[in-house]
Amino acid sequence: MTALFARRRMSRDRYDRREVLTAYLFLSPWIIGFLVFTVGAMVFSLVVSFSRYNIAVGIFRPAGLANYAALAADPKVPLALANTLYFAVLAVPLEIAFALLLAMLLNRVGPGSGFFRTVFYLPKMTPAVATASVFLLLLNGNQGAINKGLALLGIQGPQWLIDPDWIKPSIVLMTLWGVSGTMVILLAALRNVPVELHEAAALDGAGAVRRFFYVTLPMISGAVFFNVIVLTIAALQIFDQAYLLFYRDQGQAAPDASLFYAVYLFQQAFRQFDFGFASAMTWLIFVIILLIALVQVKVGNRLVYYENSDSSEERA
Repeated sequence: MTALFARRRMSRDRYDRREVLTAYLFLSPWIIGFLVFTVGAMVFSLVVSFSRYNIAVGIFRPAGLANYAALAADPKVPLALANTLYFAVLAVPLEIAFALLLAMLLNRVGPGSGFFRTVFYLPKMTPAVATASVFLLLLNGNQGAINKGLALLGIQGPQWLIDPDWIKPSIVLMTLWGVSGTMVILLAALRNVPVELHEAAALDGAGAVRRFFYVTLPMISGAVFFNVIVLTIAALQIFDQAYLLFYRDQGQAAPDASLFYAVYLFQQAFRQFDFGFASAMTWLIFVIILLIALVQVKVGNRLVYYENSDSSEERA
């Protein structure tokens, strides 16, 4: 009997090993791609950040901390960082609020909600170049549709793409055009809020506003927290909108208010071909994003409600 159990156990172990090997076999393309194109690229970028590497003239030699010293001495680096952080602080809350508003509207729609979800999601599928071309027309300070609409209300619209105070808000408006990805996630979270909680709160006399802040918002706080982190990381890497609006025409001088960190990094890498300096910029923004994400996770663990967590029940 013991020998029979031993044979069965050995057979089961061999079967488990085959399953594991089969799983790794199917995962191997992704694993190889991740190791080569992500981990390998990061390691190479770190090495380059300590080197003089100019691909245009074929220079590659060690430079120590010279690139990082150049970062501290370059006045455009803090300018680009300040513009990027300002944009992130402005854009992320507006994106969350606008996406939540759209999700709540869709959550109230009964029959035909699929049609409206599709319509609201279509802007996300629009190519960035097409979106930028549309917003160049909409945000034109003299003939743009937005300023014409404001003029009908007796309001003089600003020079969106010229006035430094309005350049970043104009890019935020363009960013809101593609907020539907966040909307879909929040809509799924709203659909998972138990109806019984709203009914119980209504029976206790809670109005719509109190039910939103004390029932809906805590129950979807996990989805909101996830989107805050994702949108913050995306905002700190903003490139497409600013580049297409202000830097597509290389012969035109762009205002300093439109110089974002990723745009300046792109200029250093693919116009100046100073890949050592650009790699140092990459690792600086990586560290900044990592620190901000860690702070957000620390704060989120205190504020986010997890339904099946004992600590969340104690906080509630």
